[in-house]
This record gives sequence, C-alpha cells and structure tokens, in this order.
Amino acid sequence: MAGKITHFEIIGKDSKNLRDFYSKLFDWQIKVETMGGGEYGMVETGAFPNGGITDPMPGMNNGVTVYVGVDDLDATLKNVEKMGGKTVVPPTEIPGVVTFALFRDPSGNHIGLTKNM
Repeated sequence: MAGKITHFEIIGKDSKNLRDFYSKLFDWQIKVETMGGGEYGMVETGAFPNGGITDPMPGMNNGVTVYVGVDDLDATLKNVEKMGGKTVVPPTEIPGVVTFALFRDPSGNHIGLTKNM
C-alpha cells in the first residue's frame, strides 16, 4: 500500500550523543552499523515504524525525516516536481537494505520515500 509511513530518522551533527539520549529517554534499542561511509544507529522502538539516528548528509540540516512507502520512486518524484517540490536525493539503493529517495516539499521540509517491496 502506498502512502504508509515506513521509517523515521532523527538527524543531528552529534549522532552518538543523540543515540545515547534517545536510548536512555525511551529505552530504545539502538544498533550501530556502518552505512554509506558513516555510522547509522538502527532504532528498535518496540513498535512500528522503527527508525534511525544519523549525522546529516551533505547539504542537509538537523531535523526529523519521515519516510513514506511508494510503489514507484521515479513516478512519485516526477509528481513532486510537478507540484512544486524538489528532488534532493534521487532513487538510491543500499543493497540488501532499502531503495530510497528524498525530496523537499514546497515549504522546505525534507521527506523520504522508500520503495515498497
């Protein structure tokens, strides 16, 4: 089903500190993995969706990003552009993990997309 939130990310320049903070605050289990050349904290919340805590990608700021599942990343990004948004990260595959993209809505919010399996 398209449009369902599939993941969240908490993004900050000191992600180790953020991992410690949220782990203690909410008793989240966080497993640190290396992805894309950096550390990524995989968050197990005990409910759906789970998420991640990471440093910002180049050109992005601290914040929270939600990811929405869609059937066709390219078609969704074309609609984003037609409706006044902007593609930030084109469809990108992390082999064996996920295929995702990021866009900026007309108000400047970053929203992620994941390809439905």
